[in-house]
Amino acid sequence: MFPTKSSSTEIIRRQNSALVLSALRRGGRLAHTELSAATGLSSATVSAITAELERGEILVKSEQQPVGGRGRPRVLFEPRRDCGYLIVVSISSDTFEYSLVDYSGRLIDRFAEPRMPSGGAAAFSAALEAGLERTVSRAALDREAVLAISISSKGLVDAERPILIWSPVLGSEQIDFQSLLSRDWKARILLANETQLVAGALAGRVERSGQMARRSLAALSLGHSIGLGLASQSPVGGYVLASPNFGHMLHLANGALCRCGGRGCIEAYAGFYAILRTAFEVPIDTLPAKFVPLSEVDKIAALANRGDRGSVHAFRQAGLALGNGLSRLLSLYEHMPITITGPGTRYYDLLRQGIEEGLSQSHAVRLAGMPEITVISDEGSLVFEGHLDQALALVDQDIVQLRPQSSNHVA
Repeated sequence: MFPTKSSSTEIIRRQNSALVLSALRRGGRLAHTELSAATGLSSATVSAITAELERGEILVKSEQQPVGGRGRPRVLFEPRRDCGYLIVVSISSDTFEYSLVDYSGRLIDRFAEPRMPSGGAAAFSAALEAGLERTVSRAALDREAVLAISISSKGLVDAERPILIWSPVLGSEQIDFQSLLSRDWKARILLANETQLVAGALAGRVERSGQMARRSLAALSLGHSIGLGLASQSPVGGYVLASPNFGHMLHLANGALCRCGGRGCIEAYAGFYAILRTAFEVPIDTLPAKFVPLSEVDKIAALANRGDRGSVHAFRQAGLALGNGLSRLLSLYEHMPITITGPGTRYYDLLRQGIEEGLSQSHAVRLAGMPEITVISDEGSLVFEGHLDQALALVDQDIVQLRPQSSNHVA
C-alpha cells in the first residue's frame, strides 16, 4: 500500500517540525531567517511551522531590541520551558544523582543520594523509584508533566530496550527499567551506557563548533571501572554511538581476577581496585573490592610521585593495559582522537608512560602516529550533556508526532 497524499504531507510536516526544533537545540534562540538557513527550509515553511508550534505551546517567541534602539525588533523563538520536563538519573558506584530539566534544557533541580551497597536489585529498584518520586515532589510537579526519564550507568545495556544487562553496581542482576517504571510513569524511559553519552556529547560539540568533522572519536573513562564510548559519523549525517565492552576485553590470558568474574580483563589491571591490588602486591586471584575510596588511590599516587617503586609499577601496569586496549581499538576501527575522562584523570601523569608504551606496540599506531589524546576531568558535565542531547531529541520527535496540530499548515 502506497502512502496517500495527506499522509505524505503529514510525514513531511513532522520531519520539518523536528528540523526546526533540532536547530533551536543547537543554536539557542533563533529568528526566522536563522532557522531557514539552519534547516534549509523556505521562509514560508519556517513561518508556518513556528506559528503551529507556538499555538501548540511547544515554542515561545520573544523580541530582541536592535542595538541602539533603532529599527524593528528581532522576533526570536525557543522551546517553551513548561512544555514538559525531563528527569536525568546518573548511577555511579556509590550514588544516585537526579536532575530535573525543563523542555528548554534548563536545569531546575539536582540532588544526590547515597546508594546502599547491599540489597541487590530489589533494594536498588526501590531506591530509584523513591528518588524519582522525590524529584517531582521537590518541584511540585505532576508525574504526567515528565516527558522522559533518562538513566545512565556504567556496564552493558541493551541496544534496543532500557535493560541493564550487567553493571559494576549489580553484577549480573538485570534491571528492566521499562517494566519497573511504566506502572507509575507515562514518560519515555531511556537507558544508556554512561561513557557512550560522553562520546555523544563530544561529537555534538564537534558538530556545533563548525570544525572539520572527524569520522570517529572515542571517550575512555577511568575510575572504579573502565568504560569506552565511540561516536562514528553516519553516512546520512550525525553520529552513531556505541559502547564496546572495553573494560572487560582481554588484556592478559589467565591474568588477574576481575569484578566480572573473568580473568585478565583490562579493568582487572586499570580499575582503582586493580591499582590498589598491584601496589600492595595482593595476590591476583584475590576477590576485587567493590568500591575503593578515591582517598586510597590518592595515597598510592602520592607514594608514586615520591618514587615508591611498587606504586609507580601499579600505575605503569594500569597504563599499559589501557594502551594495549586502545591499540586494538585503533587497529579494528580507524585512527581517531581519544578523550580521557573520569576521576582517574587525576592520575594521568602517572598512567601516561604505560598508555603510550601500550599504544606504540600497535602496527596501526606505528604507521599513523600517536592518536590525539585530550584529558577532560569533568566527566559529569559531559554525561549530563549527553543525556540532554539524546533525550530531548527523542522528546521532540514524540511531541511533533503526538501533539495535535493545526489543520492549516504548510509542509
